[in-house]
Amino acid sequence: MSRTNFNELLDAGVHFGHLKRKWNPHMAPYIFMERNGIHIIDLQKTAAKIDEACAAVKQIAKSGRKILFVATKKQAKDLVAERVNRVNMPYATERWPGGMLTNFPTIRKAVKKMASIDKMAADGTFENMSKRERLQVTRQRAKLEKNFGSIADLTRLPAAMFVVDISKEYIAVREARRLNIPVFAMVDTNSDPNMVDFPIPANDDASKSIALIIDKICEAVQEGLDERKMEKEKEAASSDPKKENDIKGNKNDAKKSPVKKAVVAEADEELDDEISDNELDDDDDFDIDVDVDDDE
Repeated sequence: MSRTNFNELLDAGVHFGHLKRKWNPHMAPYIFMERNGIHIIDLQKTAAKIDEACAAVKQIAKSGRKILFVATKKQAKDLVAERVNRVNMPYATERWPGGMLTNFPTIRKAVKKMASIDKMAADGTFENMSKRERLQVTRQRAKLEKNFGSIADLTRLPAAMFVVDISKEYIAVREARRLNIPVFAMVDTNSDPNMVDFPIPANDDASKSIALIIDKICEAVQEGLDERKMEKEKEAASSDPKKENDIKGNKNDAKKSPVKKAVVAEADEELDDEISDNELDDDDDFDIDVDVDDDE
């Protein structure tokens, strides 16, 4: 079943492209027509590309790996930060620091610096500093939080990257391509879809269009995370040693419940009585046999 329908995409304005004179010839397969000097994107192909991207994103999230979202455009960064934060994925919305992927160890040092400042505030080191030193450290912490706070949990290179407007985020796309990281992206009529692995032809300037596609991608990520959680719960249940103890019988359960203990004890007494009665019957039969032999 398709994740999106034609009317949903149409209402969000996903089909509006750029002016004809600004188009990229590589986008020709995704352009439906031209009207009033503006290219119109083929929404049928957009829906198909969204489904393809969502399926791939779901598998990545299910495997437990991270997807980095990049959107520094004014009309996109708040939308992306709000929605991506719900699925606990890293994102870059303020600016793209050069070398975030190709020079990842240096970025990690900046994140660790932020953690060390937090530790200083917690253990009372700030109290031994002068007012000026505390102010400098606090400003440094705020700057690091603004640029790297959203990627604090990214301890290694992401498994994939989602980009809004590859023309604006061309540095991020180049770094990902250099490291062979798959790139998912919203591609408008002025961009080259061959630069990314999973292009989604769509209007990357309208906030409604961006919100719709980001919602679909985040839904796929959440589905992958939920399936991963269910699989872990099943594995934990199958390897639970408590089930083996339950198979041993009611006597083990009787130790926990006084009612069960009384029932088991009563059953044991009845069993002893039956055994003793059987023993008496055997003795009577033996005596009869002996008497018969004596008469003979």
